[in-house]
Amino acid sequence: MTDQTAPAAKQPTQRTLQIRASLRRRHLSEQIFRIMGIIAICAALGFVALLFTDVLRKGIPAFHQATLHLDITFDPEIIGVDPAPVQIAGQSAADFNAAQLAWQRNVAMLNWNNVITAAMTEAAPEGFEIDSRALLAIPETNARHVVREAFVADPSLLGQTHRFDLLASANVDNWVKGNIDRSLDDSRQQLPADTRGLVDILVENGTITQDFAWGLFTNVDSRAAPASAGLAGAFMGSLYMMLVVIVLAVPIGVASAIYLEEFAPKSRLTDLIEVNINNLAAVPSIVFGLLGAAVFINFFGLPRSAPLVGGLVLTLMTLPTIIIATRAALQAVSPALRQAALGLGASKTQMVFHHVLPVTFPSILTATIIGVAQALGETAPLLLIGMNAFVASIPGSPVDQATALPVQIFLWQGNENRNFFEARTSAAIMVLLGLMILLNAVAIFLRTRLERRA
Repeated sequence: MTDQTAPAAKQPTQRTLQIRASLRRRHLSEQIFRIMGIIAICAALGFVALLFTDVLRKGIPAFHQATLHLDITFDPEIIGVDPAPVQIAGQSAADFNAAQLAWQRNVAMLNWNNVITAAMTEAAPEGFEIDSRALLAIPETNARHVVREAFVADPSLLGQTHRFDLLASANVDNWVKGNIDRSLDDSRQQLPADTRGLVDILVENGTITQDFAWGLFTNVDSRAAPASAGLAGAFMGSLYMMLVVIVLAVPIGVASAIYLEEFAPKSRLTDLIEVNINNLAAVPSIVFGLLGAAVFINFFGLPRSAPLVGGLVLTLMTLPTIIIATRAALQAVSPALRQAALGLGASKTQMVFHHVLPVTFPSILTATIIGVAQALGETAPLLLIGMNAFVASIPGSPVDQATALPVQIFLWQGNENRNFFEARTSAAIMVLLGLMILLNAVAIFLRTRLERRA
């Protein structure tokens, strides 16, 4: 027998070592790239969370507001007005209406602050002395209008006592919520010392409470009564603008994309149009505002601050987004579907509208809603067409003067009463973000539903 020794281990060649080193470097680079990607995602989510946390922290207090629960007596001696006229037998309707209008004019001329002052004096503790001006600093300045309108609507209140829930003034709301440092001296406080003392007493005995601020959603903006300022006018203005955008931008954008992608001949003209559409998508929004002011207002003479003009400007801004997204959706359709439809005898129009377009509905719908949501948050173009004007009414049509939610946020952010309107501004941002999130959620829902059906 001969001894057979095991063959010696084969030593790796230089080429093998180089390949292994290269693989280690590539694997290390891949790991570093993955780690950097995770860090980037975490940083982005962290900044978004920080933004939302800051907005929520500042905005949530605005949804509760200091409310004054006051028992108001319609004392005939204080009011000093005759009872409301009653139609007597034989009196014509015209004479009765004239008597009612005369009585309402007399009621409007009365000093209803005296009624508020008397009720505030009754609400104050016994022996607490305070002048009428300091008393009237507690309710909002429109409290007298609320009481007067209630009396005009129900003249039988004369001589009776009725409970009213009145908004406290913005300065009182700041004091109750602690938005003002209580250690500051009187010269730096928004309310006199005796008013602050009475407010603390009224809070303690439950006359002033923190109630849900329904007026934030039901009232319009107000400069005379800041505590009653709301988003109703701005919300309706944004709604009218979005209706204009949907009615104009969606059909025009989709139709333009279909023509350019499916029917337009390939030429220098179509290439020029495509380049310009892509360039328009990158144009700053303020340029569209300048265009709208020059064309729609100065040339066509449309009214300033109207949702119609704002909707037209936002339509121009949204069109490139819808066209590009629709063309991308059409390009993603397999050529086999087109060839199969044509092979079965369908015309080109039938092929596009009966076979290709239904497949792209989910993508087109998503792009459309996202474009509308983007238009909802635009501010710069609206400022240039005058929608930053103060409008104290809810628009009844798209041609009435109005403002919009992003512009209202801009106006409140610059209000001099920062202690009060900083929270109001964050609350308005929450409402706007909620609408945009809702629109995106609707887009996702509809896209999922349409994809399942397809």
